[in-house]
Amino acid sequence: MLTEKARQLRLKLSGLLPILNERQRRILVAAEAKAYGRCGVQTISMITGISRPTIYRGIAQLGDHDSPERVRKSGGGRKKVTEIENGLICALEKLIEPTTRGDPESPLRWTCKSVRKLADALREEGFEIGRQTVANILHDLDYSLQANRKTSEGKADHPDRDAQFHYINGRVKSFLRKYRPVISVDTKKKELVGKYKNGGREWEKKRGPVKVLSHDFPDPEVPKAVPYGVYDIGDNKGWVNVGVAADTAEFAVESISQWWRQMGKKRYNGVDELLICADSGGSNGYRIHLWKYELQKFADREDLKITVCHFPPGTSKWNKIEHRLFSYITMNWRGRPLADYKTVVNLIAATTTKTGLTVKVRLDKRRYKKGIKVPLSEIKNLKIQPHKFHGEWNYTIRPRL
Repeated sequence: MLTEKARQLRLKLSGLLPILNERQRRILVAAEAKAYGRCGVQTISMITGISRPTIYRGIAQLGDHDSPERVRKSGGGRKKVTEIENGLICALEKLIEPTTRGDPESPLRWTCKSVRKLADALREEGFEIGRQTVANILHDLDYSLQANRKTSEGKADHPDRDAQFHYINGRVKSFLRKYRPVISVDTKKKELVGKYKNGGREWEKKRGPVKVLSHDFPDPEVPKAVPYGVYDIGDNKGWVNVGVAADTAEFAVESISQWWRQMGKKRYNGVDELLICADSGGSNGYRIHLWKYELQKFADREDLKITVCHFPPGTSKWNKIEHRLFSYITMNWRGRPLADYKTVVNLIAATTTKTGLTVKVRLDKRRYKKGIKVPLSEIKNLKIQPHKFHGEWNYTIRPRL
């Protein structure tokens, strides 16, 4: 660790050394090393990057006032390893080529082999080279280390994916202009309730980490929290219904119904229309009859016209609730074990942002049954109007009089 004296000296030399020639730099750092005292050469070498033999050579030249002014001639000094080792770059690119990623025409390419393995392979071919030199050469060749990035939806990439995005965007803008509620809904990842590890870190007193269980294997006996979220896009407000059992379509619609009774109806007094943006799968999937059946009951009960727009398969990350609500909840409880349901509820309720997000939360202790089948007669009785564009994804449910 550098002393205050060494830091000040580094600051001074960083402004002087770049404008001096080689001999002048050598003499200057030699003089500073002598003036520094004990460990002067080592300290100056560390803060300037100039080798100790060079500094000692400068010290020897300090008393030689008659030595001629000399700067290294063009091309002087140690040659680059790429100039000494003929065929080095060609051999390196041959090693990389089978594992090269990205567009070969792009100015930035990258490799998944480590520089240590590449250096070992080059030494086996007779080249004298170290891993740092390999890293420097890769950098000069416009390679860099990169991580994976989630951008492709794979086989689920529907040909009308972008068109559906534009359709949803148009509907959302239309509703917001008319001061109609637009909500984004989804189920957050199920969380184990108990002394289990929760990812992330937070500042704590130096008393050691909170001790949790060493494993979190799937166990039907372990209680789980099932947070179903409702994010009001126009109002930047969140509602989370924390279930204790299964994530079913009945639970999903009940969560939306609770939001409407607790928040939506007060905010949008007198409004008789609602837009729901949801994923295409899960408890609110467009193929699930129970989802539509429960929404019909909700529409009848509240006398609401409900329009639903589903995101195309494989595009759930574009749903607003993911990065406007769930991401902040995750950040708020990072590093804390969700010891009980009270902890889960309190941490969700305490989630806020500088842009004004607030979240209300409710613990739903009801046990929702799985595998409920809706009779065909009830399905035919639903008052659903599919839209002209992808009626399976976009539809409106009207209340039955």
